Amino acid sequence: MVFGILTAVAACPAIIGTTEAIRHGQKNNSREEHRGRKYHLTVSLTRRSRYSAQFDSAEIVLKDNKLWVDTRKDVLEDFWPVTAYYLDYPGRKEVWRKAGYAKGEGFVTTINAQRFLNWVYVDQETHEVKYGVRAEAEPHLVGPWDCTQMERRLTFQGWEGFLAVQEEEGDEMWALYFDCEDDGLTGKDQIGHQDKRMLEVEVCRKELKRDRDAAINERAERMEMCEETGKTVT
Repeated sequence: MVFGILTAVAACPAIIGTTEAIRHGQKNNSREEHRGRKYHLTVSLTRRSRYSAQFDSAEIVLKDNKLWVDTRKDVLEDFWPVTAYYLDYPGRKEVWRKAGYAKGEGFVTTINAQRFLNWVYVDQETHEVKYGVRAEAEPHLVGPWDCTQMERRLTFQGWEGFLAVQEEEGDEMWALYFDCEDDGLTGKDQIGHQDKRMLEVEVCRKELKRDRDAAINERAERMEMCEETGKTVT
């Protein structure tokens, strides 16, 4: 009887360890599935101002190969909303690891109803947030992209430095930038020297509504992924 108790006590750490490993694996699988799920992006201002009501939950859309914060209330023209998820960028994972980034991936968005994908990137010179095929993205800053711990707010290269810039006076479409040097976009030939209205924003994930069509499309994409040896955006 004593031998049985001692055996059970000795086995407890192994059982606990196995249970924790299973839980950890389940958590990782759930997290990866969540990261691979498409979502829209919205913004809110980091500081309350007279623009707060205009910006709160404003959606980010695609136009002219750039990402824009759409603050319009009376929408006359519809633009495709960012519909994005994380994806390994070819050849960069090890580069980013050696550069000291703990995690992060490339970032892609659909650009039309046919689910064509483009990479999201930050322009090396202007720091505009743009989208394009790999040949367009490659010379620029393609990541790493990630989320804050609660998996809500978007980060780039480990931090949040997004700015909305009103490039044309009175325009309700504000261009999205990332302040890479944390200097208000005042680097050489950057827009911070042009006396444009500029607001610091947080970029938040907004999950797509889980309707029947979305479920069918997701299943179709999983089947496509199973048939491919690897999925690459060109």
